[in-house]
Amino acid sequence: MLEFSEKILKQLEETDLFRQASCVALYYSIPGEVQTAEFLEKWFKKKQLLLPLVVGNDLRLLPYKGKDTLKPGTFGIPEPVAQENSVPESTIDLIIVPGVAFDRGLNRMGRGKGFYDRLLATLQIPKIGICFDFQLQDTVPVEPFDRKMDMIITENEIITG
Repeated sequence: MLEFSEKILKQLEETDLFRQASCVALYYSIPGEVQTAEFLEKWFKKKQLLLPLVVGNDLRLLPYKGKDTLKPGTFGIPEPVAQENSVPESTIDLIIVPGVAFDRGLNRMGRGKGFYDRLLATLQIPKIGICFDFQLQDTVPVEPFDRKMDMIITENEIITG
C-alpha cells in the first residue's frame, strides 16, 4: 500500500489546489488509509500543515511541527499536543480527507462517528479525498449532512466535479 500511497500523494502534489495552498489540513494515517507520514515530513517545513485533534465530538486543527511532537489521541491515532491554539479557519486553503470509501459523485463515507462531517460543515475551502482504487465505488450511502469532495484522487485517476 505504501507504493500506491506514494503515487496518490505525488498526484496530489501536482494539483493546482495543493501547489497554491500555503496552509493545508491533512490527517495522520491509520492502517488501510493512504499513508501520509512521509508526506507530512516532506512538506511541513515548506507549508503550514495542520492535523486534527479530537476534542469531545469535534476535531480541532493544530499545526504539525514534526513527528516528535505527536502523541496518541483518543483513538490511538497520533495527534498534535494541544498546547497551541487552533489555526483560524480563514487561513486554511485546502483540506485532504480520508474515508472508508468514496464514489464517482464525489461523496465520502467515513467511519460513522461524524467527526469529519462536522468539521467539513464549518470549512468553506476545497476538499480533496484521497483513497485507493478499491475504495472508489459507483455510489456510497449519503446522508443530508454529508459534504461532497471537490476532487478525489486514487492511484489511477483524479475525479473532479
